Amino acid sequence: MVDVEVVVVGAGVVGLAIAQCLAAAGREVLVLEREPWPGQHASSRNSEVIHAGIYYPPGSLKARLCREGRDLLYAWCIERGVEHQRIGKLLVAVEENECPALARLQANARANGVELQALSGAEVLALEPELRAVAGLFSPLTGIIDSHALLQSFETALQQGSGQLSLNTEVRRLHPQADGWQVEGDSAGQAFSLRCRWLINSAGIFAQALTRSIDVELRAVPALHLCQGRYFSYSGRSPFRHLVYPMPEVNTAGLGVHATLDLGGQLRFGPDVRYVDSLDYRVDPQLREQFARAVQRYWPGCQAERLQPGYAGVRAKLSGVGEPAADFILQGPAEHGLAGLINLFGIESPGLTASLAIANEVAVRLGRL
Repeated sequence: MVDVEVVVVGAGVVGLAIAQCLAAAGREVLVLEREPWPGQHASSRNSEVIHAGIYYPPGSLKARLCREGRDLLYAWCIERGVEHQRIGKLLVAVEENECPALARLQANARANGVELQALSGAEVLALEPELRAVAGLFSPLTGIIDSHALLQSFETALQQGSGQLSLNTEVRRLHPQADGWQVEGDSAGQAFSLRCRWLINSAGIFAQALTRSIDVELRAVPALHLCQGRYFSYSGRSPFRHLVYPMPEVNTAGLGVHATLDLGGQLRFGPDVRYVDSLDYRVDPQLREQFARAVQRYWPGCQAERLQPGYAGVRAKLSGVGEPAADFILQGPAEHGLAGLINLFGIESPGLTASLAIANEVAVRLGRL
């Protein structure tokens, strides 16, 4: 039986951001991660985009924490030497009937404190000559980042703050105590038991399952919807210097199959949207033609034979098929009824961008407990 002040369950980008933040504030922190390395799931299976804060409902946690997190993340990358580029993003209307949606996005972004530059079709083509567009918006605050380097930087900061990370460590049972929590599980095949004063549930796609390991019933636990997003890489030199996003698809949970670049200049397209019943990281090569058609709407020069299966991620959504996108949920004792516990649910995009702001939010809430 080992005592520690704070246990963070989950070493994704948000869990590690929280842990290093608390360790820097002088808390004794232990991170427990079930996988052999940090960020094995959503944190390393995404578009690696630093979002500006365009799409989220004004006043939502996603809007505020994305905006705050964006600025904190750029500063962190400069201070810690995490490779990134502020390359900007083009949002394009391919047909005239998409222009009202473009205008709504601009208005929504402005309500979130994000200014976008309105572009005519000719101005879009001046920036990206191979695009097909009648109008566009330019987001200068959007960037790309090496997500693996970011995870490593958070882990380094955790250790500098005397925090610890335990990999191959799965929590099996949680027992609320009068003065904290008893945590039981297996670490590298060995049973363990420890006590902590505060428990942070940042388990991502496993967050709801973790609450089911508590030996009393928790209230206000939202349903989990797993949503797969697949990516295709494009062989050959990219024609684009910026990220390119079409208008969000109507009645879907996604933003459309968009074009992103990694820091090496590799062009990739995705993600699509597919609700699944279990973790599924496969990319079916037969989706090539479907992806090509989606991309050719805004890039007619896309050659289907150059598309190669890339990778897939699975998002922890709180909204089901056809439902409006749900906000992040950060809940403490007032919401779920148990002292010393903070749950994070539905931390999908823009979770990576918002990670440092989420960490600050959790630190503030922890200070109130």
